[in-house]
Amino acid sequence: MDLRVPRLLKRPRRAAAALGAAVLLAATGTWTATASDTPRPHRADQVLTMADGTRVDTSYFTSGGGGRRPAVLLAHGFGGSKDDLRTQAENLAGHGYAVLTWSARGFGRSTGKIGLNDPAHEVTDVSRLIDWLAKRPEVRLDKPGDPRVGIAGGSYGGAISLLAAGHDPRVDAIAPAVTYWDLADALFPNGVFKKLWTGVFFNSGGGCGQFEPALCAMYQRVAQSGVPDADARALLQRRSPAAVADRIKVPTLLFQGQTDSLFTLAQSDAAERAIRANGAPVKVDWIAGGHDGGDLETGRVQGRVRDWFDHYLKGESTGTGPAFRITRTGGVDSTDGSTRSRGATADTYPGLRGDPRTVPLTGREQRIANPAGASPPAVSALPGLGGGGLAQLSALGTGISLDFPGQYAKFDARPQRTALRITGSPTARVHVKSTGADAVLFAKLYDVGPGGSQVLPGQLVTPLRITGAKAGKDVTVTLPPVDHEVQQGHRLRLVLATTDLAYASPTAPATYTVALKGPLSVPTAPAVTTAATPLPSWVWWLPLAGAAAALALLLTARRRTTAPAPEPELAEVPLVITDLSKRYAKSSDRYAVRDLSFRVDKGQVLGLLGPNGAGKTTTLRMLMGLIRPDGGEIRVFGHAIRPGAPVLSRVGAFVEGAGFLPHLTGRENLELYWRATGRPPEDAHLAEALEIAGLGDALARPVRTYSQGMRQRLAIAQAMLGLPDLLILDEPTNGLDPPQIREMREVLIRYAAAGRTVIVSSHLLAEVEQSCTHLVVMDRGRLVQAGPVGEIVGSGDTLLVGTGTPLAEPVVEKVAALDGVTSAVPAEDGLLIRLEPGHTAGQLVVDLVRLEVPVLSVGPHRRLEDAFLTLIGGSA
Repeated sequence: MDLRVPRLLKRPRRAAAALGAAVLLAATGTWTATASDTPRPHRADQVLTMADGTRVDTSYFTSGGGGRRPAVLLAHGFGGSKDDLRTQAENLAGHGYAVLTWSARGFGRSTGKIGLNDPAHEVTDVSRLIDWLAKRPEVRLDKPGDPRVGIAGGSYGGAISLLAAGHDPRVDAIAPAVTYWDLADALFPNGVFKKLWTGVFFNSGGGCGQFEPALCAMYQRVAQSGVPDADARALLQRRSPAAVADRIKVPTLLFQGQTDSLFTLAQSDAAERAIRANGAPVKVDWIAGGHDGGDLETGRVQGRVRDWFDHYLKGESTGTGPAFRITRTGGVDSTDGSTRSRGATADTYPGLRGDPRTVPLTGREQRIANPAGASPPAVSALPGLGGGGLAQLSALGTGISLDFPGQYAKFDARPQRTALRITGSPTARVHVKSTGADAVLFAKLYDVGPGGSQVLPGQLVTPLRITGAKAGKDVTVTLPPVDHEVQQGHRLRLVLATTDLAYASPTAPATYTVALKGPLSVPTAPAVTTAATPLPSWVWWLPLAGAAAALALLLTARRRTTAPAPEPELAEVPLVITDLSKRYAKSSDRYAVRDLSFRVDKGQVLGLLGPNGAGKTTTLRMLMGLIRPDGGEIRVFGHAIRPGAPVLSRVGAFVEGAGFLPHLTGRENLELYWRATGRPPEDAHLAEALEIAGLGDALARPVRTYSQGMRQRLAIAQAMLGLPDLLILDEPTNGLDPPQIREMREVLIRYAAAGRTVIVSSHLLAEVEQSCTHLVVMDRGRLVQAGPVGEIVGSGDTLLVGTGTPLAEPVVEKVAALDGVTSAVPAEDGLLIRLEPGHTAGQLVVDLVRLEVPVLSVGPHRRLEDAFLTLIGGSA
């Protein structure tokens, strides 16, 4: 399972999250490592050549012990690579499986064009990998050439597991997650082009040129017209599991996300119905997260997939869980800011239309406008931009959406006398008439509170293309599948809007007339129940002890949740981090951050440096109160950081990208953001922030006209609103050209010059060297060095040895092993060598000559890049 979000897709050509959002197509993530005394499984890397010459990069994991064992293929998400799956593969290998991971065509180090799981290419590649497994002496065989094998994967990798099961009868069990059944229906629902998500697909793959020519031509054609044609649908359908629906006959465990505007619950519903009709065991699990963010429940998903394979691959009597499970969320845990969740189950999968209840709607016939250019568009989800924030707020009952007056019709139900749990897809009948030939509408079902506030469950909409609408047409509206409780006193509201930011609407102006033709039908699934947690036995036979224990726990909880008192001596110190640690999971001995300590003073521009995986982002998230440390503490101006700590109002941050509304101006976006904070307008210091950001007249233009550099500066201005005393920026120069980078550097220097403090996390070392006054270098979660830039760059214990020609790797290893040498890293002009205290350049030269190293020059290095590589031993 490739289930991590931050993200759900990765940036093109990088093992980083895409488009500043925890979104995209990979549901990217790995399984959580657990503490173990067993040795790490053996890993062997090999590049396999396919029949057409494409080279596929693989990694094979096995653990010790004799005998044959089942195999598992792990498929990565879109934009990722086999490297994303290493931890998960090691866990499964340690559990008694032979595990093979690979980078799909066009990703990682594999060659070839991206075919979106083309049966002639990517699916055939999987069969070749199964051939390879069949020849391994440690893999269990059902018969010669037929290994016992299961496949798991998320999103793109989930689809390949379904397709492989339909094309290759040797596959024995699968566990796809947050994926599609019919890609054409996912990207062209009801004939409407899902333009933002489709654009994410092609951009995160590295651009149209990285795809098979037919796919590139299809995308360009549909993106230009805004209307998917029959050829486009046929092209994607051939690459969909639905094309081989009658051939998928293996045990299937389906996970699907509830916060997912890309692949909705309807995709797994169609898969369940088809596979069950084939007579195969199939179970469904609706997780809290999805491509729009939320909790991907990695640990629980990991355990259930392992049980599934233990049962169907190993033949063990392990339980595989209920036929249907759903995670229901509600409220926030005040102790750590996490969303509360609980599981509900049923003995049978209820589908999306079970046990309907009729809810009458009222409302007159209404005339609504489709504006010229389909602008301004309504806003529901923000795929690739919002980082899942809207969907997560919706799950907590505080969602945000935007409909423009005159561009939507609404029909209301009466307030609920009792709570109503919707589980599935509600439906309604309406009559639509258009002044044009066709009409495009976006249907959504709001939960409206007694005070008029409305929440859009999951931030999901259903697009509808209604052909022949000029003469008027009755239409059945099937709303998005959700699991949502409408509380007593709340009412449902059906809205039909003419535009939506995530989709392509007709650009020609038109007027639609919409009228009700019947009530709302709401599926309820009463058989899905939440099991009550049984009371401990001592509650019954030892009530006094129980009361005492409860009191002790209450007192302990109060002490634990009460923030430590401020430290007056640190009241003027922006940041002090002491012995900070964060593990990947409570039971894990792997640390994202370990024993980290450093201090930042006023007026400093601090560069936070480290290779990917060094723990920088985890540190920043703990600093902002988004996640809790497992050990140590963070103090900002003397106050200990906790989720929601008042001192966080003095902190401004730009970490994972800002989701601006493109039809609003830059100034309107900033004003809207500040109003959302609930703070007085005069506290925004809007003019000062805008002056520092230097956007000028561009503030009066819609954000959709902005260049990438202007968007970045607007995002910095947003972080500067309120002129926070501590400003935190993650990759602020990302995507900027050299002049824009120079301007951003001046922005940061000006901001700190006023006595404030800036922390910058960046990979642009040359830029950090010019803009930062101090550095903190991290590697593998630990502090490597901290101090002024000049001190670190000019460190006398690091020498640049010029050799004229590159040295062979064995020679470099011999140099690194010399007495007194801490590390030796190849550089453009020779070797960067770091010496232990007390050792001199003269001693080093003698040893180098003895090793026959052609020494042309020896001197201290002066570049931050060289110092950085030396400090981390080349692990970047």
